[in-house]
Amino acid sequence: MLLKRFMLAVVLCSAFGFSHSESFAEVALEHKAPESVANLASGLLDAVVNISTSQTVKGTEQGDKTALPKVEEGAPFQEYFNDFFSPKNDKSELNQSRKVQSLGSGFVIDAEKGLIVTNNHVIADADEIEVNFTDGSKLKAKLLGKDAKTDLALLQVDPKAKKLTAVSFGDSDNARIGDWVMAIGNPFGLGGTVTVGIISARNRDISAGPYDDFIQTDAAINRGNSGGPLFDMNGKVIGINTAIISPSGGSIGIGFAIPSDMATSVLDQLKEFGETRRGSLAIRIQPVTQEIADSLKLPKAQGALVAGKIDDKTVDNSQLKDGDVIIRFGNHAIKDARELPRIVAESPVGKIVDVTILRNGQEKSVKVKLGRLKEKEVESDSSADNDHEGGNKKADEADTIHAMGMTLSEITDELRKRYHIKDGVNGVLVTAVSPNSAADEKRIRAGEVIVDINQQLVKTPEDVSKQLEQLRANGRKNALLMVAGEDGELRFVTLRLD
Repeated sequence: MLLKRFMLAVVLCSAFGFSHSESFAEVALEHKAPESVANLASGLLDAVVNISTSQTVKGTEQGDKTALPKVEEGAPFQEYFNDFFSPKNDKSELNQSRKVQSLGSGFVIDAEKGLIVTNNHVIADADEIEVNFTDGSKLKAKLLGKDAKTDLALLQVDPKAKKLTAVSFGDSDNARIGDWVMAIGNPFGLGGTVTVGIISARNRDISAGPYDDFIQTDAAINRGNSGGPLFDMNGKVIGINTAIISPSGGSIGIGFAIPSDMATSVLDQLKEFGETRRGSLAIRIQPVTQEIADSLKLPKAQGALVAGKIDDKTVDNSQLKDGDVIIRFGNHAIKDARELPRIVAESPVGKIVDVTILRNGQEKSVKVKLGRLKEKEVESDSSADNDHEGGNKKADEADTIHAMGMTLSEITDELRKRYHIKDGVNGVLVTAVSPNSAADEKRIRAGEVIVDINQQLVKTPEDVSKQLEQLRANGRKNALLMVAGEDGELRFVTLRLD
């Protein structure tokens, strides 16, 4: 029996990567959970606040019940919820304005100036913002600035009206998966709630915005925690709690926080300018797939592929070319296309940056001068279906060829007019695409223009034939096409040669 127990201990040590000389007690001391976070929490609670907002909304003609929020039977404060939201029988109240209130969380980052951080969605469209402190006092707040793309907002209260307690930001880049963290916030209106968990994952993209890079945690986060801090065990803020995944609306152990290293640069701009001023490379990019990597003879699928430039006189990107693959921006290695926009956006406007690219299989360093990103909605994907009327008609008065499921033609004046092709867009025109062909699978459509094949410009259908023959002769299985839409926006597409 003793021998069996000893063997079991050895197996467990091996499974967890411990040497035989290490004892379980030593391992437990090094990796154990915190016995208590009471001392840590007590010093932080006063800096965490509740954010209360009110908004005036117009009534509806019929008191639309379907638009009302739903609360499960037996939920906390249900009777107050029903009294507030239940439709009234008095028709005189219809079409009258009413105030809608909401609650969130926030935290003080500068006691002398009265600066408070929260989420943008907590205060969005609010007419009034009130900050509630742990001692029961309340102060009106004004909005200094907000940023919808990172979901951050900066508020200010009168620091002379109350003595404030502030917390400071930590280094989220050094936070590791498995580190203990503590969340403090205002879930369901219950202020000063403390929960503890670990960092479950890093660099999460949940499609909440263009710069998603969330910390995932299993510390309980619920509705009302939005805008509250996520602390490390040193009492430093390493994240701002923002979102949860939950089918029920309650915590299931999947919550997300904005990393402090991203938040601080945004908040500094909101403090100084009242808005964000992001850097811009004025280029269009797309992911580097394995097919594209093979076509460009890259060692692996990495980086961001330059798929065109955007007209911006504040930017100097003249040393970049379409088809370049950006693998490093300054000191940051670019793993994929999703990472580049965030890093560029965090860089100062006007900064000159060394950019490492792969061009024709060779690594090269170029310099770019950043401009200011125009804050606008993301443009629609040029690869989406955009067939024009008559898009499947064959070209008139122009020689055509058929290749890879496409009918290709030179661009005549008549065809340029028919397909609304912008002046300056040159190459070989796609006039028809066979259903279920390789081109159809990659959503190439009639009216688009093939600009080059494997970084070789093509001007006529014959140029296309020669390039494809050369690729087949070299044993290549795919062709890399640079395709332009009618407005000149570029994208790269790989097509099978068989």
